[in-house]
Amino acid sequence: MIPLTVLPLFFVASWTLNIAPGPDMLYVIARSTGQGRRAGLVSALGITAGCLIQTSIVALGLASLLATVPLAYDLIKFVGAGYLIYLGLRMLFKRQNALLTPQIGNTGLWRIFLQGVLTNVLNPKVALFFLAFLPQFTSPTYGSVPLQIIQLGLLFDISGTLVNIIVAVLAGSVGLWLKRQARATKILNWLTGGVFIGIGVFLALLQRS
Repeated sequence: MIPLTVLPLFFVASWTLNIAPGPDMLYVIARSTGQGRRAGLVSALGITAGCLIQTSIVALGLASLLATVPLAYDLIKFVGAGYLIYLGLRMLFKRQNALLTPQIGNTGLWRIFLQGVLTNVLNPKVALFFLAFLPQFTSPTYGSVPLQIIQLGLLFDISGTLVNIIVAVLAGSVGLWLKRQARATKILNWLTGGVFIGIGVFLALLQRS
């Protein structure tokens, strides 16, 4: 079972991450602006499937690691917290407009779905982030850590899917405006970076239950 005490922080971190522009959101925006809302919604579902695959890989890999290395939990905790702080600092100093997206030609819906899956699964940064992020909100006291990771991954995936669906609906009509708002992107980067740094520091100092 997921430790209920960490759920509020997990939801804040999840929503902050999911609303920050990244490769997945850019793909949804590009599909929505290029082929309409339906294509955007299908691409969002493809990314959802990709996240489920990533979560499973992280959970299964971590299960083997925890079984063979007793200190792995603490190691993952501190390395993961450091990685979150690193991501936060990168967001703070990011200069380019993260919402610039390439033009994508018309493609069938099934292929759009598969491309959404591949956009997520073939991005090694997603797996690295999941490995650093999800274990921070688990505790061996509450049972199987890999099972907790799967549960947290599902919650994260649900929130991300909701965000991408909203983006797909909106981008169909206002996508071009969104892609040109460099100032809004900069403010969002600062907000996201600050939250990541704060969460990384908090989790590094949090005592294991």
